[in-house]
Amino acid sequence: MTAARPAEPPSEDLSRLAVLHGVATSYSPSPDRTVAASATAVTLTLAALGVDASTPGAVRAALATRERDQAARLLPPTVVGWGASPPAALAALPEGTRLRVDTEQGERRASAERLPPGVHRLTATAPDGRAAEAHLIIAPDRLPMPPGRSYGLLVQLYSLLSRRSWGMGDLGDLAELAGWAGRSLGAGFVQVNPLHAAVPGAPTDPSPYRPSSRRFPDPVHLRIEDIPEAAYVEDPARLRALLERSARLREAVLEKGALIDRDAVWELKREALGLVCEVPLGPGRRAAYGDFLAAQGRALEDHATWCALAEVHGPDWHRWPTGLRDPRSADTDRARVGLMDRVEFWSRLAWLTDTQLTAAQRAGREAGMPVGIVHDLAVGVHPVGADAWAQQDHFAAGMSVGAPPDAFNARGQDWGLPPWRPDRLADSGYAPFRELLRALFRYAGALRIDHVMGLFRLWWVPQGHPPTEGTYVRYDAEAMLAVLVLEASRAGAPVIGEDLGTVEPGVREALRERGVLGTSVLWFERDWDGDGRPLPPESWRADCLATATTHDLPSTAARLTGEHVELRDSLGLLARPLEEERAEAAADTGEWLSLLSRLGLLRGTGGGADASSEEAEIQALHRFLLRTPARMVGVWLPDGVGDRRPQNLPGTWDQYPNWRLPIADAEGRPVTLEELAASPRLHALVEVLREAPGPSGG
Repeated sequence: MTAARPAEPPSEDLSRLAVLHGVATSYSPSPDRTVAASATAVTLTLAALGVDASTPGAVRAALATRERDQAARLLPPTVVGWGASPPAALAALPEGTRLRVDTEQGERRASAERLPPGVHRLTATAPDGRAAEAHLIIAPDRLPMPPGRSYGLLVQLYSLLSRRSWGMGDLGDLAELAGWAGRSLGAGFVQVNPLHAAVPGAPTDPSPYRPSSRRFPDPVHLRIEDIPEAAYVEDPARLRALLERSARLREAVLEKGALIDRDAVWELKREALGLVCEVPLGPGRRAAYGDFLAAQGRALEDHATWCALAEVHGPDWHRWPTGLRDPRSADTDRARVGLMDRVEFWSRLAWLTDTQLTAAQRAGREAGMPVGIVHDLAVGVHPVGADAWAQQDHFAAGMSVGAPPDAFNARGQDWGLPPWRPDRLADSGYAPFRELLRALFRYAGALRIDHVMGLFRLWWVPQGHPPTEGTYVRYDAEAMLAVLVLEASRAGAPVIGEDLGTVEPGVREALRERGVLGTSVLWFERDWDGDGRPLPPESWRADCLATATTHDLPSTAARLTGEHVELRDSLGLLARPLEEERAEAAADTGEWLSLLSRLGLLRGTGGGADASSEEAEIQALHRFLLRTPARMVGVWLPDGVGDRRPQNLPGTWDQYPNWRLPIADAEGRPVTLEELAASPRLHALVEVLREAPGPSGG
């Protein structure tokens, strides 16, 4: 058998060209190892950036063009300044260069000194007559910090069913949870999964991390009965019939062991919303809706148009008639006019969902929460969805975001999400990112950013190639952070970055400098530079959200008992013999329990249970979290009732019901929101959180 030939590395000219365009020619899966990117990966990535590197001659021509353009350029397309300091990029301008700044606030200035925060227009004219225009982003030095120390609940909203849900948790449930947790538990926040709009069509991708649009929320989360117009539908009997059918969906999940069926829920809600949207809005509601339409502008028109076209032609816009694949074509304009009723319907749904999201945040703040609802920003969007269609000029065609091979996944990962082009973002002054953040901060008390390292670089995988044949593409992290700090500061909202896993050197430091909180999960916090043992609480970082687990990890009860190993074994996911995995998991858990015992945190439960009981151990782990200096401490809500099952099991697709499980107790019985609120076990855990005053307590 002939051995596979190693991938050809880039030539010297190709490497120089790649670096000039932010394309990496190597990566380091570990500090002591460097892997070269293949020439194919680099060439295809450059092609996605509009650079022809297909032949040595094309490489030389592209290199000469790039170097000439950079030498002649006065300013990059986007310039960043922090606080009152002048932008550093201006120091490189020729002496005597005249500046003009047209500010976002409508002023004209002849200097870039002490500009107000915003995205301004900068014009520079050099003494030799050369002129350049650039977007000038002025951002505060740092993000706002959470007001004081707080703890809160983490939950996947769909999994939180009440006795009023239509088969999955909704925004009415979220408002109830926030109001109860703030008033009765003293919680400071509730963190939820991404509530972005999903790609329609059965079966819908259940993952909230592969949305159709990150800019607009999903109307499947609406509580129909909370819409004022629902009381005035012309056919109330039809609406009552839908309510009865929704009750059967709810009972199937809560009482008969059925999985959450998002498609069935949406089928009922879409019919109900059709009735509701036939009711004319009153003058005040009409005015509010008009304000929403004006504020969202073309972005909402594009989103609603895509939704209307998807009803006719299917959700994959790549398969639509050619003229409709371009959101700015004459064919699309004509189709929009012809489908105006459906465009109006989808626009109304976006507004209704926005109002209920705002109401949920208001419920939390009125209940005394200093933060409120923490929303989650997915790392990208589905390639066939609304954002990929409406913003296709900003996405890299033929590319997908993923992760390179590492110690945990030798084959790498392909997440199937098209990446933004860094050059197009810079040319637009980061307009898509600014508008996305502004939309989310309308109703977010804080924002969690999934894979926050993507503000710095992303692993691009060429279509049709395995993840091993990808390469990193760098983004202007300073500009991305400036936009983030600007919009979050305007909203007064903290930001949490999900920075788990392999993180490039300097990234966490840069994020911390700008006030972005990190994410620290207990089981991963070890002294990796020393003896590898569990990190003592005083050695944890302060600027983070500290938790015992997440939606992608085993529940705390399952980890303590080792059930997570058995689950992965039953699905054929173990890379080593079962006994080895069991032994390693038991040793890991044992080290943590020993530390808890030495610190005096492992005690009996309020019900008199033995100190070695599972419930006592879960309480002890959360006492430990409060011993750390973390600004925010999160409790995975299913941990409060002893749930065994992870909401998502990475590495599986249809082998496991990812994103479709209701919260359940230790016996696997689904638990409603009402039962959660009355759960002695959950209240006992919360009392643990309330008893400790801070890092020195416990």
